[in-house]
Amino acid sequence: MDRFSLIVVSDETSPVRRFEIRKSTVRRALWGAGIAAVVGIGVAVDYVRVRLDNFELASLRKETTERRAQVAEFQQKLEGVDRKLTQLQEFERKIRIIANLPGSAATGGAEVTAVGSEVGDMAEQRDMTEQPGGEGGPDDPFPVDPGSHAPHSRVPRLPSGADVGQRVSLLRDAAEQLGIVAEGQSLSLEELVEALEGKHALLASSPSIWPAKGWLTSRYGMRISPFTNKPQFHAGLDIAGAEGTTVIAPADGRVVFVGERGPMGNSIVIDHGHGMRTQYGHLHDTSVRLGQTVSRGDRIATVGNTGRSTGPHLHYVVEVNGRTKDPLDYIFD
Repeated sequence: MDRFSLIVVSDETSPVRRFEIRKSTVRRALWGAGIAAVVGIGVAVDYVRVRLDNFELASLRKETTERRAQVAEFQQKLEGVDRKLTQLQEFERKIRIIANLPGSAATGGAEVTAVGSEVGDMAEQRDMTEQPGGEGGPDDPFPVDPGSHAPHSRVPRLPSGADVGQRVSLLRDAAEQLGIVAEGQSLSLEELVEALEGKHALLASSPSIWPAKGWLTSRYGMRISPFTNKPQFHAGLDIAGAEGTTVIAPADGRVVFVGERGPMGNSIVIDHGHGMRTQYGHLHDTSVRLGQTVSRGDRIATVGNTGRSTGPHLHYVVEVNGRTKDPLDYIFD
């Protein structure tokens, strides 16, 4: 027989129902059900695998994001260490300049000129309602351009397309370099401390603080004269401020000149010893007398507009052994 008979009896009164099904049809149905079961199991396995992969991928993405954040934080910390080392090196450089120790090459003191050789020392006066560079003001008096002598950073800028491993490798190299720099800086500072022994008087006589509050409108070095519109060497700093702003002594010393001094107007000269002198021009009034001894921080005058000037400001000069130097090389604060 090639058929299966299926007899269905629902109850005693109902007629008997008979169905015949070919054996080939049953076999096909069984084969179809088996294939469907295998396919269903495969789909279910694939679905579970995809879900697990998605979960793992989400976990990896989260971990990668966290690693990138950690790398960025590490880079910021290295950049902070680099800035601190740079500041420390600049601090040491200034101390060596002041103490006349080896290794004191000055960024602004390479070109020098004799005091008094300058004709017309005044800076262009800025609008006093402005705060140059977006900074400045009575409580933030010296908005000096921080990039004027800024060195190249020793921490590399990480490529945007670099993976975490490459970034970590670059930062590891930078950290090793900073470690070498820090070790060398430590040895250099130890030598500096030894060399500074016995130089207390010299340091007390060094003009290491700002003489007045205001805006730094003209630096030491070549500039375009506001009067002749031609290149001219500017032998000091111009610090603009309101008339009557206090001028203080930046170091211990003795007053060797008080009075009128040509285009400088009302002026003061202080001899700090050790070959160092400071000059203050365009003063409104003076608070010291000839021969008077002053200490660092003492009031000596007020900012004015006397002499050949384009507006109220202090012209400040540092002289070492008869030659002018960049005052910024001596200022610490």
